[in-house]
Amino acid sequence: MVSVATGASWAIAAASTAAVITRPLRWPEWIWAVAGAALLVVLGLMPLGEAGGAVEKGLDVYLFLTGMMLLSETAREHGAFDWIAATAVNAAHGSRPKLFLLVYATGVVVTTFMSNDATAVVLTPAVFAAAKKAKADPLPLLFACALIANAASFVLPISNPANLVLYGGQMPPLGAWLRSFALPSIASIAVTFVVLRWLERQRIEGGCARDVARDALTMPGKLAILGIVVTAALLLVVSALDRELGMPTAIAGIATALVVSAAAKASPLRLARQVSWGVLPLVAGLFVLVEALDRTGVIAQVAAWLRAASADPVRAAAASGTILAFVSNLMNNLPAGLVAATAIQQAHPPQIVTDALLIGVDLGPNLSVTGSLATILWLQVIRREGEDVSFTAFLKIGAVAMPLALLAALGARLLLG
Repeated sequence: MVSVATGASWAIAAASTAAVITRPLRWPEWIWAVAGAALLVVLGLMPLGEAGGAVEKGLDVYLFLTGMMLLSETAREHGAFDWIAATAVNAAHGSRPKLFLLVYATGVVVTTFMSNDATAVVLTPAVFAAAKKAKADPLPLLFACALIANAASFVLPISNPANLVLYGGQMPPLGAWLRSFALPSIASIAVTFVVLRWLERQRIEGGCARDVARDALTMPGKLAILGIVVTAALLLVVSALDRELGMPTAIAGIATALVVSAAAKASPLRLARQVSWGVLPLVAGLFVLVEALDRTGVIAQVAAWLRAASADPVRAAAASGTILAFVSNLMNNLPAGLVAATAIQQAHPPQIVTDALLIGVDLGPNLSVTGSLATILWLQVIRREGEDVSFTAFLKIGAVAMPLALLAALGARLLLG
């Protein structure tokens, strides 16, 4: 029989996660995650010390996000996105299909070398600006940003903060990672492109503006782009050395913001005020909620299932990866990844099962608009630009794109053995 304390913990975690997804009263997502975490502590369902320990587990993720958000805001503030947008429009030579291909390819590069959150917060504003300059329907291009942010998020360890979470900070060496995920990543990227291109074909076909005016990039703008490039190179090196990514990213983001602000003779505090800092308490609150579930024994049960299923590794990999992909849309892939990571630490399943779980937690969120932190960040960005995408509108795309890409990626991983 479930105890009162256990039932209350489950109810609070479920209600809080649901509120993060549905945003009652249109309040920001972080309010609901923090409220759920605080309620657990106030009601005595979780000791304050353990809640603090859960928050501390997310330090590397907080630092990573801080750096990425500062880089994005610095580039946006100093015209780098407008310059990139005009360059992309002119490179498309008046063709909407070519512009779509350019945006998708750029999204692959940004996600691979800077993370899916960078695609959400760095690339999306530039793409929106490009659509306006090209006088093209922005939605297919924005959907490309959202879907590639997840579809390409397991090319490299740095491609998704959820990768940091799932492996508990103990990333496989870069060579081993590529052997496991290079082929599944190619399958995921290719299938997602084909599906999205087909579903949005009517809005993509036709011409667009060409030879649009492009303002000269200012010195602060050049420095912002340089900061992004240097950060990408730094993260690649850090990943190859099997080091944590959060601190280098934060240092690079802060340094870029300070140098660019100095070059522009502007206060960095003005830039910092534009950053969506609410994402940090959102992530911290989710860490606490998952810790509460662990205390109730739910994760131990998941670990026991993994141990039992691993007697047949291939079947266990296919089943666990698929289940986690869909569960990630019910509770967001960050808490789902945290649950999976804790279960992996307890169960020690075969590598193929762990790899399948990572594919599920990374790619599964392409089903719904609230499936991943990257897509929530993407929503915040496009809302700031005056655009919005409903849950239903995203689901119409995701219900086709995600299952097909998941099937291709998991199939490719299972073929590798």
